[in-house]
Amino acid sequence: MCSCMISREFILKKIAKLLLHTIFWVVVLFGYTYFFGYNTENINYVFSFSLFLMPVTIGTTYTVIDILIPKYLIKERYLLFILYCIYTVIISAFFIVISFFYGLIFLTEIKIGEMAPMTRSPFFLFIAVYFVVFIASALSLAQHNYKSTSANQKLKTKILEAQLKLKEQELQYLKMQIHPHFLFNTLNTIYGFALKKSEETPEMILRLSNLLDYLLYQVDKPLVSLQDEVDHIKDYVVLEQMRFSDTLDVKMNFENISNTIQVAPMLLIPFVENSFKHGQIKNQKLSIIMDLKYVENEIHFCIKNSVLNYSENNNQGIGLVNIKKRLDLLYPGKHHLKIINNKGWYTVKLTLKTIIDES
Repeated sequence: MCSCMISREFILKKIAKLLLHTIFWVVVLFGYTYFFGYNTENINYVFSFSLFLMPVTIGTTYTVIDILIPKYLIKERYLLFILYCIYTVIISAFFIVISFFYGLIFLTEIKIGEMAPMTRSPFFLFIAVYFVVFIASALSLAQHNYKSTSANQKLKTKILEAQLKLKEQELQYLKMQIHPHFLFNTLNTIYGFALKKSEETPEMILRLSNLLDYLLYQVDKPLVSLQDEVDHIKDYVVLEQMRFSDTLDVKMNFENISNTIQVAPMLLIPFVENSFKHGQIKNQKLSIIMDLKYVENEIHFCIKNSVLNYSENNNQGIGLVNIKKRLDLLYPGKHHLKIINNKGWYTVKLTLKTIIDES
């Protein structure tokens, strides 16, 4: 069935091409008749003369557009193109002269006075034939340029689609890396409380279930509300507060947060996770300060944790490495990430141009 459809389409294209070429040459024939019929009433003679000139015109034209242009001009073999063009002109000129003598001998019996004025000189014959060749060549080049442009556009589209799929696959891979890391830390905390048979264990499991719901069902969405992200940050902080107990000092300041502000899911939580993982207790406290505010279509997020000694590993955890890659993939040119380590604080600042859901 498929092959029959392809064959039918191929045949229809060939018929359409043949019909188009036939129309073109009929137009040329009548154009010759009109051109050579200037200042004469002997239409039969002019038509016969034009008809005899057609094989020369057709042969020259197809030699140029089917051989010289595709094989030499388009492939930038310019010297051979010029050389074969000269050969073509010489051969076609020979047949044009024969056409001239045909009109002189067979149509007028060597009576130049009875010839149409425009056919008395080979010069006008050259002009007519090569003008048609020029027009046909220009049309052929225009068609080739259109096909090349279309092919290039299709190729660019395929490349962009391939790049998009690659980015989507890379993004999914990064998410898969974030999930086990996140769950590993949280489950370790619950495991410790379960060993102690702590009464807070059910509360921790409930908080974790909320996070898992977000992790499993919301994280595959392209965007979630910033409020959802903030709510799950709070759930995560509560879990960590249960784990650290009195040794944790967390301050959170969230301003101008609403459900209309959209962000990629799991975008900010890895920063929070990294602060708990790499933060260090100083003066008997692990101090973490979070600030999040929305100003003029931008999210400004800052989180810092206490550190005793700076280590290069502080900013090389799986969470931060992956979040940097995700930012590059999801917000190219629309984010600024700055990491600072000084005076006992490890600070991450993120500025993000975001999207407002107006639905």
